Amino acid sequence: MIKETSADEYRGAVAGYARVSTVEQYAGLEAQCDELANAGCDRIFAEKVSSVDATRPELAIALGWLRAGDTFVVTRPDRLARNVADLLGIVSDLKQRGVTVRILSMAVDTSTATGILILQMLGAVAEFERNVMLERQRHGIARAKSLGKYKGRAPTAQAKSSEVQRLLSEGKTVADVVAITGVSRASIYRIRSSV
Repeated sequence: MIKETSADEYRGAVAGYARVSTVEQYAGLEAQCDELANAGCDRIFAEKVSSVDATRPELAIALGWLRAGDTFVVTRPDRLARNVADLLGIVSDLKQRGVTVRILSMAVDTSTATGILILQMLGAVAEFERNVMLERQRHGIARAKSLGKYKGRAPTAQAKSSEVQRLLSEGKTVADVVAITGVSRASIYRIRSSV
């Protein structure tokens, strides 16, 4: 006889997510899966895809599979997210859904006050670093402009607009012009419509 568990009795599943960027890193994927299994994961979602790739199908399946009371485990934060902002967004979404997140390398567990504090501090440090970087960039650009050394990015399409117009007038197709000049299709259409 199978006993039904109520929502109050549900202890939750422990799911893990492993990711490597390329096929050559198969050993790294296997090592992550072993670490997740040793951490008590009932189910492991694994894939070989870059973190910057917007489509990480196994991550999407894992996030959709989780429900309140579950725990989601990753070995390192960079396996889960592209950057700190992305990491904090995923963790926040899961927390709102009642899912605990554990990051093994950092000993972070969002079911504890310490784990939440560590993530909040990480977010604050990341925001600070980004603001400092942008401030330095603004100062550097201002200084280069004052010395007459900063011209900005050269507009490649505009610089080649006469060549693009000449090639089009010779009867070349847009695809031919792209291949010859390296100017994007959209820029070629803009140059063509401005004549």
